[in-house]
Amino acid sequence: MKRIQGSKIHKLNFVSHSFVLYIFLCAVDIPFMGVQNCQSNCMTCVLLIQGVFHGIENFINEATYMSAVGLPPGFQDKTFIVQGFGNVGMHSMRYLHRYGAKCVGVLEFDGSIFNPEGIDPKELEEYKLSNGGSIMGFPGAQTYEGNLLYEKCDILIPAAGEKVINKHNAPLIKARIIAEGANGPCTPEADKVFLANDQLVIPDLYLNAGGVTVSYFEWLKNLNHVSYGRLTFKWERESNYHLLESVQESLERKFGKMGGRIPVTPSADFQNRIAGASEKDIVHSGLSYTMERSARVSMLCLPQLTTSYRFHLRHKHFWKRH
Repeated sequence: MKRIQGSKIHKLNFVSHSFVLYIFLCAVDIPFMGVQNCQSNCMTCVLLIQGVFHGIENFINEATYMSAVGLPPGFQDKTFIVQGFGNVGMHSMRYLHRYGAKCVGVLEFDGSIFNPEGIDPKELEEYKLSNGGSIMGFPGAQTYEGNLLYEKCDILIPAAGEKVINKHNAPLIKARIIAEGANGPCTPEADKVFLANDQLVIPDLYLNAGGVTVSYFEWLKNLNHVSYGRLTFKWERESNYHLLESVQESLERKFGKMGGRIPVTPSADFQNRIAGASEKDIVHSGLSYTMERSARVSMLCLPQLTTSYRFHLRHKHFWKRH
């Protein structure tokens, strides 16, 4: 990653808890789903890809980092461009759109589309499915002539292919945040260019950790032969009802029953949670916490390592050898 020092962003290797999980899963040969190759919108894929969103979220909400790249914190009104509209690109587009960011462009293998007013991810997904897998001709955007990677935006998400950004085209990238959704989309030489220009690169090693994190949760569940939440579901539900009753009794002791019991009505959000967390809720929460904790470790605790070491970790041949 990049550590803030003065007005500059300095490179920081992202050896996080998620990285340790990756090494662990590889060491014990635990299979996990490759979302780049999955052709479905299954919940497993959505959870894996959600790590990309959480990774961006943790840094875009950090005022210190956003100040260094000249942007206000938060997703609201941020513009972004997605390179690749497969599972990673599509679901990343969905999440950023849901939290207030605006997708102004999408690059695909057969062309690019652009709309400065924003592109609706759901409409684009439906059009692609009905158009033989192509986004070209989408009525909610115009065909873009030239390379959309170089268009001005706040966030660029390269989500398809290795070495898409290199030393030759990195100087043309205008995005202030480059979020590596694909594996190795930026070369080490491109990283140097971004570093010199105070552009924030959120590396693939971190953003892709959602996949191995969820796979780790699944592995633990399989070891125990018990789904998450099964042992505590009834206890949590009864505890929440007891909490409501306790509030009701406290009000009645203070103000009296006034001719009847004082009703305590749970809010809609509490009503949805009153029965306790489902397995899906627990995995979502665990993934979010893991990504957040890893980001905090990177920001505050990890020593700065040499750039060459980070580049060595990033290089695909390193992973083949290990």
